[in-house]
Amino acid sequence: MPEGHSIHRLARQFGDVFAGERLAVSSPQGRFAAGAALLDGHTMVHASAHGKHLFLHFEHALVLHVHLGLYGAWDFGGDSQFRGASSIGAPRRVGEREVADASGSTDGTGSTEGSGDTAPAEYAGPPAPVGAVRVRLVSDHGWADLRGATTCAAITDAEAAAVLDRLGPDPLHNTGGSRDDFIRRVLAKRTPLATLLMDQKVIAGVGNVYRAEVLFRGRIDPLLPGRALTADAAGLLWDDTAAVMADGVRDGRIITTTAGFWTRSGQLPPGEEAHFVYRRHGQPCRVCGTPVALAEHAARKLYWCPSCQQPF
Repeated sequence: MPEGHSIHRLARQFGDVFAGERLAVSSPQGRFAAGAALLDGHTMVHASAHGKHLFLHFEHALVLHVHLGLYGAWDFGGDSQFRGASSIGAPRRVGEREVADASGSTDGTGSTEGSGDTAPAEYAGPPAPVGAVRVRLVSDHGWADLRGATTCAAITDAEAAAVLDRLGPDPLHNTGGSRDDFIRRVLAKRTPLATLLMDQKVIAGVGNVYRAEVLFRGRIDPLLPGRALTADAAGLLWDDTAAVMADGVRDGRIITTTAGFWTRSGQLPPGEEAHFVYRRHGQPCRVCGTPVALAEHAARKLYWCPSCQQPF
């Protein structure tokens, strides 16, 4: 499931390419036909994200609310103006992994006609829908298709506010009071921190990768009850989570190791060097050499170093 940094990048992408544009909204699959009819022909004003939730706000006080879940992904395509507008490199597809449209294609498929200096074909509108496209958004310069999302709904501003009210603070907003709110929520619980960090009512946007990595970086036992953490330690956990998630927005990847652990200087690390413990079970801890542990915890895989993250 995409973690919060990907959804914030998506919000920026939508703002770059669709804000201020009157959109044709349809549901080729048919499951979102009624919602699409409510949004069709209206102008998208801005896009926002909170945790793993994306909100596309339209001028008539309706909002397209999307949660990608485990299988959802967006595809994008368009002309040079559409692709070049994005401040995050116009990803062609965003879901579990972000795929950049670096090929020069205008149809968003990643393919090019010919090779060498051959110019891409003139943009002639979106291609025919492929697969179960829940919703398609089309402007004069490009399109976006959504498939496989857990949530795709046209809701009111008030309903969007109610969704936000059910969520914990988002480290990528980190507004006044967010840090203290997180500390309060954590210290009020006997639940293990490994569970709390995945609870979107406690902190919004953290998934399995960030959960494992920030606990390791803080040398925190994942099974430590929230209320056993000091307020200072909880604050530092928030600060580090906010920092690495901001890095994820910038880089388009989750990278939690630091440059001293990378074999290549001057560039981001390959995937096998990007994490301290996530998906490294049985391999030596990068810090102490102890084999990284793996266990099922609340139906998700939990990774940690038994030596670096010993109980108090």
